[in-house]
Amino acid sequence: MKLNSFIQTLEEMAPPKLAEKWDNHGLLIEPLEERDIQTILLTIDLTEAVARETVNTNVDAIVAYHPIFFGGFQRLEKTNPQARVAMRLVQKNIAVYSPHTALDAAQGGVNDWLAKALGDGTLLCAEFGGTRIVDLFNPIQLPTLGKRVKDTLRLETVKLAKANNKPIKTIAVCAGAGIEALRGIKADCYLTGEMKHHDVLGAIEAGTSVILCGHTETERGYLKILQQRLLAETEHAIDVLISKTDIAPLTTL
Repeated sequence: MKLNSFIQTLEEMAPPKLAEKWDNHGLLIEPLEERDIQTILLTIDLTEAVARETVNTNVDAIVAYHPIFFGGFQRLEKTNPQARVAMRLVQKNIAVYSPHTALDAAQGGVNDWLAKALGDGTLLCAEFGGTRIVDLFNPIQLPTLGKRVKDTLRLETVKLAKANNKPIKTIAVCAGAGIEALRGIKADCYLTGEMKHHDVLGAIEAGTSVILCGHTETERGYLKILQQRLLAETEHAIDVLISKTDIAPLTTL
């Protein structure tokens, strides 16, 4: 499969028009020489370990959920880990594509997958940031909902901030660091990866409880879904691997 054909398939699943304006999404490293795409590697973060894995397993292209170029740098120096990754991949003529917030907002994307962890209810799309709102058929208390999320996502821990004793019926959902997408949405609970201390305080003082799962923990489980979708959409014309070296940077004791 040609790279352009693969990108077209990926962008039908995660249309670039859905990405946030601030996001650095799309084809971030274009190979200098044209090459057929046979093997794709999926990863959340494109670290040096993932770059080495890519080279060692003869991968042709990487789909990195988080953009490799985000904070910005002005020199390609080997002392800069991010620059080293880019140089290594350019040297090996390996393409890098990041769908990021387009995949969050897309139908069947990350936020839809995350919303399914909440249980049976009506799923609504908010207008900002691809946020989803789940209106549960059967309201439940926050600790019960937190345990449901923890068990469904197979997490070791989740963090809860309780606003009041009312049962939770409506939950606004956004993967990653979702406060900007969630801010101002009226719901009984916010579900996201991480929030700043004062944003959590602001939410609970406004009557909205919070469930925090960890940044990449709200994204990482979707890679298996993306793998199956890409295999189906390409009719198994390519191999789609999930990185073995891409792991969450934080652990719990």
